[in-house]
Amino acid sequence: MAEDLFADAARVLFVHAHPDDETLATGGLIAHLTSRGVEVAVLTATRGEQGEVPPGPLAALQGTPELAVHREGELTRACAALGVTARAFLGTPPARAAGLNQRRYTDSGMRWLDDAETVAGPGDSATPDALSLAAPGEIAADIAAYATHLGATTIVSYDAHGGYGHPDHVALHAPSRTAASVLGVPFLEVASVTDSPGQRIATPELLDQIKDALSSYASQLAVEGDEVVHVGGQRQPIQTEFTVRSAG
Repeated sequence: MAEDLFADAARVLFVHAHPDDETLATGGLIAHLTSRGVEVAVLTATRGEQGEVPPGPLAALQGTPELAVHREGELTRACAALGVTARAFLGTPPARAAGLNQRRYTDSGMRWLDDAETVAGPGDSATPDALSLAAPGEIAADIAAYATHLGATTIVSYDAHGGYGHPDHVALHAPSRTAASVLGVPFLEVASVTDSPGQRIATPELLDQIKDALSSYASQLAVEGDEVVHVGGQRQPIQTEFTVRSAG
């Protein structure tokens, strides 16, 4: 039997880049843990300021300050649907290192590197306060501050590829790993490719709960059947299988 990397986890901190990442990339995993009585917190680095909005009643939010406010509300609803007990934004106390003024990490934006729009890379729209341009040591210190505040026993985030290569996802891997090392707690990465070495966790029985959480994100996606439809029309099966591995 494969080792259960969450066997001794009491309070797990998930570190994500934008509102909706926690559900798209790890919603089933979060719901799996909360159903077992594990306390789960979500630390979100940015507010998805540069995200596109589908045509419809929310389209006017794109590119406005109100989009970030709206996405904060979507994040609140999605986390509640997944059973998350605590959440915060990176740079805002208690997710801010002692002695530093509060700061706001912003969405770096991205561009697609392939015609199929499955692999992302850095774009040219990152502003000076963008997450991907921040010092990794500062990001790590802020993650560690929140993990300490929670008494987190495990930290979970992206692997080095960041899922599909978004620069903000990539920017969180090393600092999350550093924060866990400093605190002496396990760091677990969610593999970008499910069919890779690690602990496989399947959560098909939680599909309805994941869909409920995803439906919170009307400014970013649509749920049709068992698929997510993104702004650009890309269709993605709702993820119910995850591979997690120790990287601490």
